[in-house]
Amino acid sequence: MHLRLLDKYVLKELLYPFIFGVASFSSIFIASSLLFKIVQYITTYGAPISTVARLFLYSLPEIVNYTFPMAVLLATLMAFGKLSGNSEIVAMKSGGVSYYRIVAPVIVVGLVVSIFSVIWAEKVVPPSKHEAKQILAVEIRGNIKPKTQDHVVIKTLSGNTQRITYARSFDESTGVMSKVTIEEFQKEKLVRVQTAKKAVWKDDSWVLEDGTVFTMNDKDGVSSKAGFSKQVIPLNITPREINWEQKSINEMTLGELRGYVKVLERQHLPTSDLWTEIYMRFAIPLASFVFALLGAPLGTQRQRSGSSIGMGISVIVIFMYYGIMAFATGLGKGGVIPPLLAAMLPNIVCFIAGILLLKRADY
Repeated sequence: MHLRLLDKYVLKELLYPFIFGVASFSSIFIASSLLFKIVQYITTYGAPISTVARLFLYSLPEIVNYTFPMAVLLATLMAFGKLSGNSEIVAMKSGGVSYYRIVAPVIVVGLVVSIFSVIWAEKVVPPSKHEAKQILAVEIRGNIKPKTQDHVVIKTLSGNTQRITYARSFDESTGVMSKVTIEEFQKEKLVRVQTAKKAVWKDDSWVLEDGTVFTMNDKDGVSSKAGFSKQVIPLNITPREINWEQKSINEMTLGELRGYVKVLERQHLPTSDLWTEIYMRFAIPLASFVFALLGAPLGTQRQRSGSSIGMGISVIVIFMYYGIMAFATGLGKGGVIPPLLAAMLPNIVCFIAGILLLKRADY
């Protein structure tokens, strides 16, 4: 019962600083970037308040996702700063409770927030970000959208046949896709591959030009090969619809990213940036766990019991974390270091520092 009361007490000390951290860090993000953009949309494009309000709401999930680890760090620093400043940690240890047992509820909270953040980043952030982009492009900027795009991927389903159409580049104004590859799957097995120099939108149909058809089977791989000069493909989508269907990397779910990676890998194109993004979807939420591990011993100092000092330490740690992350992910996306290492390097550094500080605090 004593240990249950201890857990409740420590968690209570974490709750309000965590809520304060989410609100305060979100406000900083909003004030430093989003608010300025919203004012610009109103003054430059004459966007109505209702439209701007919707854009604001759909932009919040991404901002909140970044503030979860920061809020965990701040809450841990403030909670343990208060416990240490009131000599409550000394009293607990005098009562036979180990320092690791005192820290345990915080570590569990960090892990729970990390798991929740992964789900939030997968289920909430991509669709809300895509909707915010649509509102900005269609309702505020008036359908202003780039007419050319690189690495276009289109997925279609016709009966039991799934087709993945990939184009190296696409120009909406001319209705031309260049360096096209179409992969056809039946019951999740690759049965046919078509490659063509280009696909042209003509008479409400897509026509492949100067291409080759490869028939596939499980035993021999390519079982037959045939060339063609022109061929209509069953792709019922207009150039304008193709342009609007394309998502940026940040708007894709993990499933969509993995599918995109497979398409590019089959084209022997670099995928380091995509793999880095995939691993980042786990690395950023995991920061909540490592920040909890790091924040507890940093906060266990009597002279650091003030909330302003806790905020200051949070800013320093966060600055260092995101500085390492920016440097490492740049190397990862460029293929200099493995994407997994690039994404996880800030967490590895913080984890090691947290373990060392925990051992030091358990004196």
